[in-house]
Amino acid sequence: MRLLLLSLLFTVTLWAQNPYPQDYFRSPMDIPIHPSGTFGELRTNHFHAGLDFRTEQREGLSVFAAADGYVSRIKVSSYGYGTVLYIDHPNGYTTVYGHLSAYADKIESYVRAKQYEKKSFEIELFPKRDEIKVTKGELVGLSGNTGGSGGPHLHFEVRDTKTEWVINPLLFGLDKKMEDKKAPSFHGLLAYPLSSDAVVDESAKPVTVNVKMQADGTYLADKILAKGKVGIEISATDKSTGSVGNNGIYKMETFYNGTPGFGYTFNTFAFNEGRYINNFIDYPKYYYTGQRFQKLFYRTPYPFSMIKGNTTNGQIEVKPGETQNYRIVVSDYHGNKTTINGSIEYSDKPAEVTEVKNITPYLVKAANDNNYSKNNISVFVPANSFYEDFYMDLDAKDSILYINNESVPVHTPITVSFDVKGMSKEVLQKTFIATFNEKKLSYNASVVEDGRMSAKVKTLGNYKLAQDYNPPKIYSPSFTPGKWLTKNKQFNLKVSDDRSGIATIDAWLNGKWILMHYDYKTRVIFHNFSDGVVSEGRNDLKVTVTDNVGNSATFETHFFRTQNPTSVENNK
Repeated sequence: MRLLLLSLLFTVTLWAQNPYPQDYFRSPMDIPIHPSGTFGELRTNHFHAGLDFRTEQREGLSVFAAADGYVSRIKVSSYGYGTVLYIDHPNGYTTVYGHLSAYADKIESYVRAKQYEKKSFEIELFPKRDEIKVTKGELVGLSGNTGGSGGPHLHFEVRDTKTEWVINPLLFGLDKKMEDKKAPSFHGLLAYPLSSDAVVDESAKPVTVNVKMQADGTYLADKILAKGKVGIEISATDKSTGSVGNNGIYKMETFYNGTPGFGYTFNTFAFNEGRYINNFIDYPKYYYTGQRFQKLFYRTPYPFSMIKGNTTNGQIEVKPGETQNYRIVVSDYHGNKTTINGSIEYSDKPAEVTEVKNITPYLVKAANDNNYSKNNISVFVPANSFYEDFYMDLDAKDSILYINNESVPVHTPITVSFDVKGMSKEVLQKTFIATFNEKKLSYNASVVEDGRMSAKVKTLGNYKLAQDYNPPKIYSPSFTPGKWLTKNKQFNLKVSDDRSGIATIDAWLNGKWILMHYDYKTRVIFHNFSDGVVSEGRNDLKVTVTDNVGNSATFETHFFRTQNPTSVENNK
């Protein structure tokens, strides 16, 4: 009886620690897990929401359904997850398979029919529960590099079907498929003055803290001399056995004089919380240096679920006569740990390095709506577009808007608008609001209402009205006019637009609309002959590309193809 009770207690304890089924989902690929990206990894404007399977720079590897279920959503896009598949499972979870090069045959035929029906490469579908059923281990697609992928891999997610919260796939037993004996890597430590009277090592600006590795593998930081309220930031990554790249960490814990402080664990978060990364990290540091330091504090509370439940906001108040000993423990999912120890001692020495605040007439109160206007250019800032109050460095002259706070992150879009009453209809049709700097000009979706053109933007910087009168370019076809393409599986061309960007791509073979796949990274569009639209003999191709302000270009050529390869030589 005692052994039974101990066994039950052990089972309950394990369930409390990890309430997710361990053997329900199989790995979506039959290859070792050497992740090129881990759950919660710090990315541009978002936390990574899944596990990336490294495919050794190869495409076309088999991707399998992780469990029985049905295809609930299909999306094909030039951006984001590219060609992606969503499968709902009876246990209340949804698995996601992103950046595929192709779907399995029964799914591919379903999608292709819908694309031809809607005459669109980009498509989003929500099949009914009984339309496309799959079984555990069934082939559902091939790995690829579509969408915003930076290289061939499979992006795999697990979500709660009802809430759409993303969940660390390793929690479902995939950790057993992944070897990890390496502790997280520590890269740097910063001490950050927070209160108006705070000084850290005689500086009112953040300072780098020297850290040395000890004989036992832990790190010891130099003593910090400070006063007022201060915070600590850390740069750390993780690398599992067999992986070559640096991945994100799983868990962060801090202790002040032995008492638990600010911490978090990347188990689950809401998918729409991803942009909170810009307050989670030291965004100005990232903007200027490209280094992502994770803040072990926050100035103003914000509703990111990952930091909820902290009993402290991470701010350390250094008082006369006191010394704060701190310990930072960085862990990966497999329990490997890296520890940094240090102390903060009170010092009343004044700041030799000061920070000059730029006081302007445009104080942004983060919790309120804010509206600013100058020289017929206006900026509307909805409440909670920013994480903290700040003085916006705004100017408008010569019909250009300057917001010189590029290092301040924007959480939700703000609206910039320009007076366009004096523009002719012809010019207005070719006009858009552009973000620009010395290197490039970028298009923003722009609308006109009551004589004003406006756009919602997610970064601060320079904005102006720009015109685009140049049509897109269509070039570098993979064949010369009149060539026989009997042995080819596809043909391709390249497209580009140097100003407002490509909006639509359409193509026809012998007057029939055909599907052209588009990869914005390579600027390649291509058509697969397996779609069955090609005719015997001569085929006349017409391709039309339109940009975001309506300029269009058309390319026409022809080729030959036969279903009888032996006749090609006779037809040359």
